[in-house]
Amino acid sequence: MSAKKEEETTKADSEKTEAKGKIKSITELPGIGTQSAEKLIKAGYKTLESIAVASPAELMEAAELGEITAAKAINAAREALEMGYETADKIAQRRESIGRVSTGSKEIDTLIAGGIETQSITEVYGKMASGKTQWCFQTAVTVQLPKEKGGLNGNCLWIDSENSFRPERIISIAKKLGLDPQKVLKNIYIARAHNSDHQMLLAEKAGEIVKEKNIKLIIVDSLTAQFRAEFLGRGTLADRQQKLNKHMHALIRLAEMNNLAVLVTNQVMQRPDILFGDPTAPIGGEIVGHNSKTRLYLRKAKEDKRVAKLVDSPSLPDGEALYKITPNGIEDI
Repeated sequence: MSAKKEEETTKADSEKTEAKGKIKSITELPGIGTQSAEKLIKAGYKTLESIAVASPAELMEAAELGEITAAKAINAAREALEMGYETADKIAQRRESIGRVSTGSKEIDTLIAGGIETQSITEVYGKMASGKTQWCFQTAVTVQLPKEKGGLNGNCLWIDSENSFRPERIISIAKKLGLDPQKVLKNIYIARAHNSDHQMLLAEKAGEIVKEKNIKLIIVDSLTAQFRAEFLGRGTLADRQQKLNKHMHALIRLAEMNNLAVLVTNQVMQRPDILFGDPTAPIGGEIVGHNSKTRLYLRKAKEDKRVAKLVDSPSLPDGEALYKITPNGIEDI
């Protein structure tokens, strides 16, 4: 090994050791001065974890950093947090910390192994009036229950892109569960998303309120409505999918870093190429499909019955559950 290469290797090893031993905040990252740190904090990058899971492009945009500086800061944050390979038993231990939010139906909870799980995105899709928003009302209340009753002792953050939030539904569900309706309402933090950029910004800026307000459930109702309205025609499809992918990754980071659940609703379309069977397909294609760990298709059945069909999960078999929606929320038949 040449003297120059040996010196570079020694320097790199020294930087890694220093990162692991000394770096405790973003102001200590290489290349991040006071001014850059203030810009990063203002953009929502307040912790080493948020820097470590960001991309260079995101930091460049947030704090006007150069590409090399952004990459160095990210690498240093990852070194400090020791974000590299780990053994499978550690992953198993981390998964033991996963919590679940009850849907209000024992049948549905059994179908999805206990409820809406933390550390990932759960997607429910279906036609208009299929009951998607009712799932949001129900879980926004049940997340506030103690763990032994199907909750997470936490609060809810709700991004509303369709102006569909109705406090009276929260009140009726809370009363049924024996909770104080006014306290329940005060524990739900709502923001109206006026367009796709605003919706993305709300998710990117959610880190602070998540920690301050003990948020354990993030609801996005609807995930795709604003994107679908703004990006019309095949010529804009690539741009739409790119933005949607970025948005969902921001939600995934929030779920993983804060051990919270994310529930998103999705619209559907009718596929003209399906001649036999149900032509209903969720909006967003593979981008939404890959980023949603659990996917449920909601549809009406006969009389007042509803069907929740589990169509995709990395660990659960496909299946269906029957339930109904009443003034008291989601219930078993």
